[in-house]
Amino acid sequence: MTTAAARVAPAVGATRVWVSGRARVLLAVSALLLGCSVLFPLWRVSLHAPQYPEGLGMYIWAHTVTGVEPTDLQNINGLNHYIGMATIEPDAIPELRFMRPGMLAMALTGLLVALRARRRLVMAWSAALVLAAIVGMGDFYKWEYDYGHHLDLEHAPIKIPGMAYQPPLIGSKTLLNFTATSWPATGGVLAIASVMLATAAAVTAGLASAPARSRA
Repeated sequence: MTTAAARVAPAVGATRVWVSGRARVLLAVSALLLGCSVLFPLWRVSLHAPQYPEGLGMYIWAHTVTGVEPTDLQNINGLNHYIGMATIEPDAIPELRFMRPGMLAMALTGLLVALRARRRLVMAWSAALVLAAIVGMGDFYKWEYDYGHHLDLEHAPIKIPGMAYQPPLIGSKTLLNFTATSWPATGGVLAIASVMLATAAAVTAGLASAPARSRA
């Protein structure tokens, strides 16, 4: 009986594969960057035109949308009214209600996974973060598309048939006499770095995991 049990124990422990210290550090830093990203705006959308030489801009945070300058969001909504775009109201955007808590929960989970150091958990958390980033960017694109294409032309003072006003997801784009520019802000840079480090942690865990052993 004792001999049989001894033979079974290594097989059970073999399913628990622990990752190297390097992978744990990469994962922990990734989680910390993700948590810090909610303290800063994630994205910045700017508008430049001859009548606005200093430009207008808005910051998209994990929990709200604000103007780069105090009156920018109000001015952008005023311009949107003339072409039939909907008013940008942060309280009416459902994603902003759960994005910040979700990112903080994900960051905390990442730190716990780094402490546990199990390869399966590292791979799962990294994959979940990458998937969340893809879904988030897709949702942001859809949000921009809806605002730029679903126009109330019936009540719009300026009507240009077939014209859409969707700003770029990233980069610059000309919309009438405006140049719209969209780039990651500080929080977005931190979030992107978090995803990259999580990917590096998963690759490191897969290529250089510690020998399988059971934890006491």
